[in-house]
Formats: sequence, C-alpha cells, structure tokens
Amino acid sequence: MAALQTSAPPAPSRRQDRVRIKNKRTVAQRLRHDWPLLLLTLPALAQLAVFFYWPSAWNIIAFMDYSPHRPFWENPFVGFAWFERLFANPYFLPALLNTLKFAFANLLFLFPLSILLALVMHSVVSTKIRSLFQSVVYLPYFFSWVLVVTVFVQVLGSDGLVSNWLLGFGGDRLTFMSDPDSFLFLAWLQWAWKDAGWGMIIFLAALASINPSLYEAAAVDGASRWRRMWHITLPGIRPVIVLLLILHIGGILNVGFEQYQLQRNAVGFQTTEVLDTFVYYQSVIGTQGPSFGTAAGLFKGVIGLILVLVANNVAHRLGEQGIYQKS
Repeated sequence: MAALQTSAPPAPSRRQDRVRIKNKRTVAQRLRHDWPLLLLTLPALAQLAVFFYWPSAWNIIAFMDYSPHRPFWENPFVGFAWFERLFANPYFLPALLNTLKFAFANLLFLFPLSILLALVMHSVVSTKIRSLFQSVVYLPYFFSWVLVVTVFVQVLGSDGLVSNWLLGFGGDRLTFMSDPDSFLFLAWLQWAWKDAGWGMIIFLAALASINPSLYEAAAVDGASRWRRMWHITLPGIRPVIVLLLILHIGGILNVGFEQYQLQRNAVGFQTTEVLDTFVYYQSVIGTQGPSFGTAAGLFKGVIGLILVLVANNVAHRLGEQGIYQKS
C-alpha cells in the first residue's frame, strides 16, 4: 500500500503578505507613511475639540456649586448634591416619563415608517415618479420646527383650513391642536411629516448597495416579489437597520426641545414637558443654576451610553456587527 502523503499548506497570497508586513510596521513608520491622510483629518479633529471635547470637559460643574460670577477655581465641589436635587425635583419624574413615552412612540412607529417608504420607493420603476416622490417626502426635513408647527396650526388648528371647511358644512371647529389626549398622535404626525423622509434616504442608500443579480436569479427561480423582499431586500439592509436602531436607542432621552416648547401653551406643560424643556425652565429661566442643568445633561449622557453598550452587545449576540466590534 502506498504511503499517504500529506499535502503542504497553501502558500500565502501577496495580499496576505502585504497585510502581515503592514502589521509589523512601527508607529513611527506608519506616521511617516500615512501623514497625508492624517493631515486631512486635522480640520475634523479641530472641530471635535472645539465643539465637543472642550464643552464636554465642563461637565465637571455638575459636581460643583458653580457660579459664573466668580473664578472657576473658587467654586466648591459638592459631590452628587445636584443629582440628589435633580432626582428629588417633583417635575423631574413626569418629564422623564413624558420623554420616554415620546421616544418609544417615535421608535416604534416612525422608524418602521422610514423603512416602509424606502421599500416603496425602491419598488417604483418610473424614474420620474421616484424623483417626485422622493423630493416631496424629503423636503420637510429641511423645515424648522417653527414652520412645521405653523403649518399644522394653519391646517388642523381651530381657525385652520379643516375647521373652516367643517364650519361650511355645519360642523364644529377642530380642537385637535389643543387636546392633551391627542397630543401623542399629533406629535407622531409631525415627526412623520418632517423626519420620515430623512430615514427613507438612508435606507435607500443601503438598498442601492444590494447586487441586482440577486433579484434576477431569484426571479428566474420563480420567487415572487414578496419572497424577494423577505429573503433579499430586508437581509441586505439589516446591518443598517441594526446600526440606526442602536443609535436611536442611545439617544432615546433626546426627543428635542422646539417641538414641545412651541406647543406648550396650547396643550399644557403637563403633556409637553420633556427633559429638555424641564432643564430650560428649571435651570435657564428658573433659579436652579447651570450646575443643575449640567447634572441633568450628564444624566442623559450616561443613560444613553449605557443603552448603546447594551444594545450593541445584544446585536453582537444576535450575529450583527452593530456600531463597533471588539478587535
């Protein structure tokens, strides 16, 4: 019987050799080689330093009895006293619950709407219809909240277009814009009109990266349009869906300020009070001071960081890439 011969391991490819040589380079060698690319990042790093890292360093005043009328080094440290005052404030818990209510409504109803609009746009064959639909849906994203609320008042307000139309037929005026019970649905309509187009653009970019030959092969095999969407389209954009979902979860306490502030008098502060308006009225207009507002902002940042880490870990356990991977 002939002796069994073991096959030699395959020779490494040139690409593997280049990667291995690149990994062996020292930091000084990498700097000499990549300095043009690093130079291009300097403006972005400067912007981050001025508008993010330097303001973030001032979070330390959340642990101080800070006053802008005295030198910084003369402000005494008070530990977690401002956080204790924050959690003991009788308006904090209602504002937090309202924030979570609006955030979860946004996440559960607006996020799928953006995906649905992207799928509808992706299925439209006509280029002209697609361009028109995309422009109409995407345009409100550039409107300010002042303009958005004004449009809704002019259309759905008690003296708006729909109310005047109902009065012409013998009906009553609408109280939709001033009804606290319907404000959550009103806020969802405003989100959908203003922000759904932006999410649609992001998912359309993800859909454009799917190889068209996959659809052609599935059609040849007899797959229906629903089968192609379920087995090709949705898996193709699943990494983007997971990424944006994690980012939405991380910013769940950031529901905005202008939308609720502009409708505060019409609906009532008990309905529209969120963390951002709470900080504004307690710290900026009220007597609590900047340390109180900084403590509330730091609380939001810590909760957001924890949620991002947890959501990213869950995504890794489910086999998704998430927003980062461990090296």
